Amino acid sequence: MRCLVTGGAGFIGSNVVRLLLERGHAVTVLDNISTGYASNLDPYPDAELVRDDIRDAEAVERAMVGKDAVFHLAASVGNKKSIDEPIYDASHNVLGTINVLEAMRKHGVGTVVYSSSAGIFGEPQYEPVDEKHPVEPDSPYGATKLCGEKLMLSYMKLYGIKAAALRYFNVYGENQRFDAYGNVIPIFASRIARGEPITIFGDGEQTRDFIDVRDVAAANVAAAENPEASGTFNVGTGSRITINRLVEHLREVTGEPVEAIHGPERPGDVRHATAETTRLRETLGVSPDTDVPGNLKRYYEWMVRDPVSIEKVLSPKAARR
Repeated sequence: MRCLVTGGAGFIGSNVVRLLLERGHAVTVLDNISTGYASNLDPYPDAELVRDDIRDAEAVERAMVGKDAVFHLAASVGNKKSIDEPIYDASHNVLGTINVLEAMRKHGVGTVVYSSSAGIFGEPQYEPVDEKHPVEPDSPYGATKLCGEKLMLSYMKLYGIKAAALRYFNVYGENQRFDAYGNVIPIFASRIARGEPITIFGDGEQTRDFIDVRDVAAANVAAAENPEASGTFNVGTGSRITINRLVEHLREVTGEPVEAIHGPERPGDVRHATAETTRLRETLGVSPDTDVPGNLKRYYEWMVRDPVSIEKVLSPKAARR
């Protein structure tokens, strides 16, 4: 396949690029490098990087020419960020998505894999959360991701595009760097490496379904390669741990003392979330790795050696490791 990966210089996108190239596909990346890093693509010289923005319809059209499949990962990410900047969030996640779909329609591109989020569900009414669970997002981010899903599925009905929407739970792994709006794991890991206390919002008994980015990349590629893969898919492990337990794992794998401070609960955060993964396993053939301590150890060892992380946030102590 000739593939376009929007947001392909980002955390998840660069892992998708890696796997696509390993499987022999041609890859063009469209990324404005606002949150991603061009250096993420340095190991993959066969991937063409186009530095442009999905909010620019003409740029998206130029990148779309001659493609067979699109992996649409470019987005504004995070509940807190969307609450702070809802218009910015919508400009990427709604208008940017329309630009991608319109370019696909105009150039006859037949397959799209869309990166959605478990944030579309809001606070779960039951667990594990299956694909038929009611969608009641608690933040603008969840609402714009749901809008993106509905746009994808409407284009599938109107124009015969094969569309798969992957609803990510809590993704972590290599190429995920510190961001104040980002996932809890790089925030905690960065503060631990600097010898600083971490903040747990609420009592820490909230639970999350943490999935390694390698499994998320595998789900993306399988969704494009499998002609039967369309509709919505939950992408998680089907298991969950508390934030307090996550901190215990980080203490164990880093060998560092970790001081935890409890702060107030954050608006827009759900209490519990666990994925029901039958479609992920049976249709996409992905059986996620549930070894959280082992994956955390590999991630932490990568982070304290990553040149970008060292320059951006880590202490001299971490840099010497």
